[in-house]
Amino acid sequence: MEKLFKGGCCMGVTENKQLIQNMFAELAKGNAEAFLDNMVDNFRFTVIGTTKYSGVYNRKKEFIEKVLGPLSAQLEGGLTITPQNFIAEGDSVVMQSSGKSITKTGKPYENTYCHVFRIANGKVTEVTEYLDTELVTQAFGK
Repeated sequence: MEKLFKGGCCMGVTENKQLIQNMFAELAKGNAEAFLDNMVDNFRFTVIGTTKYSGVYNRKKEFIEKVLGPLSAQLEGGLTITPQNFIAEGDSVVMQSSGKSITKTGKPYENTYCHVFRIANGKVTEVTEYLDTELVTQAFGK
């Protein structure tokens, strides 16, 4: 098994993949706190494209305030993310998934995602999210 040595900690690709799998298992149970607790406070989250949620967010607090909060306010009952595939190499884990929800205006929101996670010392330090940006604009406006 390939190992990564950073700051005296040893995390292998298997542990990195398990971390992401566990984060989304907790999220599926409604445990957003456990999901967010596995990210460093100064993590970077990039949402690709030119949607109203696209951009680079450099702290957990900023991401919550500018993306998670406003997005949650527009959805009925939150967003259900269903992972389909995990690929891990080095300090990266790639997850393919689908998301399903209904907007408060009654529009279905069903998107497909690819997330690339970077992990150091057992915590997520960076995420890049790829998704159907046109669908985001159709569901949530510009």
